[in-house]
Amino acid sequence: MIRAEHIYKSFDGRMVLEDISAVFEQGKTNLIIGQSGSGKTVLLKSLVGLHEVDSGAIYYDDTDFTALDFKARKEIRQHVGMIFQGGALLDSSTVQDNVKLPLDLFTDQSEEEKLERVNFCLRRVNLDDANRLYPAELSGGMIKRVAIARAIVLNPKYLFCDEPNSGLDPMTSVVIDNLIKEITEEYCITTIINTHDMNSVMEIGEKVIFIYQGKKWWEGIKNDILDTDNKELNDFVFASSIAKKYKAAEKSRLSL
Repeated sequence: MIRAEHIYKSFDGRMVLEDISAVFEQGKTNLIIGQSGSGKTVLLKSLVGLHEVDSGAIYYDDTDFTALDFKARKEIRQHVGMIFQGGALLDSSTVQDNVKLPLDLFTDQSEEEKLERVNFCLRRVNLDDANRLYPAELSGGMIKRVAIARAIVLNPKYLFCDEPNSGLDPMTSVVIDNLIKEITEEYCITTIINTHDMNSVMEIGEKVIFIYQGKKWWEGIKNDILDTDNKELNDFVFASSIAKKYKAAEKSRLSL
């Protein structure tokens, strides 16, 4: 579990997050949604420690992460997996070396032990024969699956996903969503996903937090979204649906 209490964050005097409190539950897919510029990415990066908050506290289980020094935070980060928006693979390294990187950085395992774990994680994301491939040889969906394999290679307790479906077609997005959900449940991970994809929200949104102008504006489960009377959330859902239909129509037109 991760718990945020009264989080404030500003940049150059401009308030980006204002008094945000939330609980992100273990073994569930916790989604943060909102418009571009709403503060959802800043919230995700604050939770993982990439941004220092101005005030408030972030707890990993019962440990106040915000109060820890660098060394103590490093110990917690060994239990954290991160999936970045573009995959963030090292272009000059093979799939095997990309997935093995966290083991090289954080463990004293032998090379044989590392390769055994790498192969296990690649099998888990259905990339058994991809060890020697380079990122340039991979499709967008394969890149995201390699990123997932790397994120789980340390068997994390906490998993952060920044727009994991960005740039993917709808069918591949469903595959990635289902994979993240399966891994979350299988290993009982606290998973936090930052997304604007309403398909993802309705498919795997076990807990959803809607950020609007830097504030937590709505909180609930996916089944409550369609019945809410929250105007800003309804506007966001409607706009997201219209944008998705436009993109699909545009893609179809360009393929003619």
